[in-house]
Amino acid sequence: MKKEGFILFSGGVKGAEAEFGANAERFGIEEVNFTFEGHNIVRQRGLRVLTHEELKNGDVSLEYVSRLMNRRYTSSPTFRKILQSIWYQINSGQEIYVIGEILEDKTVKGGTGWGAEFAKLCNKPLYVFDQKRNAWFSWTQTDWVERERGNEPVITHVHFAGTGTRFLEENGKKAIAGLFERTFS
Repeated sequence: MKKEGFILFSGGVKGAEAEFGANAERFGIEEVNFTFEGHNIVRQRGLRVLTHEELKNGDVSLEYVSRLMNRRYTSSPTFRKILQSIWYQINSGQEIYVIGEILEDKTVKGGTGWGAEFAKLCNKPLYVFDQKRNAWFSWTQTDWVERERGNEPVITHVHFAGTGTRFLEENGKKAIAGLFERTFS
């Protein structure tokens, strides 16, 4: 597949996002990392610092997110800005890739879960590599379906988002590398 025109939208935070960025750079894929003033990120390539006004565009009710995700979230200004910057990642990507853990209630663990839920709400193709189950899953509008070995996802849209846990394990790193290798090698 030609690499020209492909853009990874991410957040540049340590863990899965940094690994998505490192793989994009390795394969010559453009990278945009949405962040905000004062946020601790590790990727500087393609940095896009969101203004106060831009962050407001991605604002969402914490009460709504908490209900949707079946858990309580902190109302700290930093956490709100993280959710707002995730909105930009998901909104910009035509296809969404997440590294994390799928919970019993079909949501994804942690703040990353909001990105996955927002992708569902937008009806975007959504893939999660579950580190605990060591497998890729795709969302089918009602449930998660495990992708069999040999049928792991391939990036098919030029604008794609890569996000996930800060606690990236070795199998998560391999899953990201495999995604890029299957697509761009």
